[in-house]
Amino acid sequence: MLAPEPFFEPRGTPISVYLRLQQLSRLGHEVAVLTYHLGQGIELPGVRLYRIPNVRLIPEVKAGPSWAKPLLDAMLFALAVKHLLTAKYQVIHTHEEAAMFGMLLAALFRKPHIYDMHSSLPRQLENFRFGNWWPLVKAFELLERWVLRTCYAVITVGADLEQIVRRVKPEARLVRLENLPVQAYGIRLSPEAVAAVRSRLPLAERLCIVYTGTFEPYQGLDLLLDSAKIVASHEPAALFIWVGGRPDQVRYWRDQVEANDLQNHVLLVGAVPLTESLAYLETADILVSPRRDGTSIPLKIYTYLQSGKPIVATRSCAHTQVLSAATAVLVEPTPEALAAGILRLVGDPALRQELGAQARALALEKFRLAEQLDRLADLYRPLEAAAGNPSVR
Repeated sequence: MLAPEPFFEPRGTPISVYLRLQQLSRLGHEVAVLTYHLGQGIELPGVRLYRIPNVRLIPEVKAGPSWAKPLLDAMLFALAVKHLLTAKYQVIHTHEEAAMFGMLLAALFRKPHIYDMHSSLPRQLENFRFGNWWPLVKAFELLERWVLRTCYAVITVGADLEQIVRRVKPEARLVRLENLPVQAYGIRLSPEAVAAVRSRLPLAERLCIVYTGTFEPYQGLDLLLDSAKIVASHEPAALFIWVGGRPDQVRYWRDQVEANDLQNHVLLVGAVPLTESLAYLETADILVSPRRDGTSIPLKIYTYLQSGKPIVATRSCAHTQVLSAATAVLVEPTPEALAAGILRLVGDPALRQELGAQARALALEKFRLAEQLDRLADLYRPLEAAAGNPSVR
């Protein structure tokens, strides 16, 4: 498995990679994960991590495209060649841009290639404000088409990505494995963890509105901050808690909070371990997702649903693939609309309880680990039967 990111880190794609490894491990597969020099270790049966050499000049890698990635991906490619030359593998399983050189490795070493498609790479460039580099966008569009036409199978996480795959290759072997709530993997929250978080927060008589996730521009944190100003003017007890972000991003938004004189209403706690993030969800009265760009469903939405707390989210394709008026308050992506949605829930405890219960019921009914394990097993079963047979390509 090629994972071109810091692994493990408690954010978007690394969490998705970790959850996919959970599934493969439970199915009894042995997986060698090749990844960057950064990140925490993990312990899963049958899973081993191999890292590129330490690049001291690159102490962190932000989410999305960056100028550090070509160097790191070149080193990851070299590490993959070394592994394929010296060990026997049945499948090359790739994430993100590793699919592009995974396609080449699959051809060179005559191995089936499974592409775990979390997002469309050309769209990702636009989400991270590289959209004006049209030669780069066009190159990624071409490479994405080649990957989809040549890989053995594609795993997608939503209907929007399925449509992209079908337009390129209608007959593609395609499996949809939507992201699951992290709670579905047995990651449980202890009362002690919740108590520890509550003890660190000024929660007395406060109404907590919690956001968890990355602090990238497409997440709409500017909308959230502007909406917090409106909400605070109507509801003095409101406390917005932001969980996540790199240290430099947290510093930037703390400065913005101070500039707007919202220190008593917006609290940034930084990135926390995955299990601790669940404790922050437990403290919430309302959960928010102000994302303005992109079509891929945010991983947080699944965990929000499972938490049983009411959700306010922008009415975007990224959200409406999963959320509806039955499970969330959906609003236009403006500060005024976001604030109005939050205030609607602030003033209606019965609606909060109703939406939270329906959200949790949806998560329990639709997003089940056992069903995903069955679909993933079905995808891998022909490869197990044909191990070492080039014709499976």
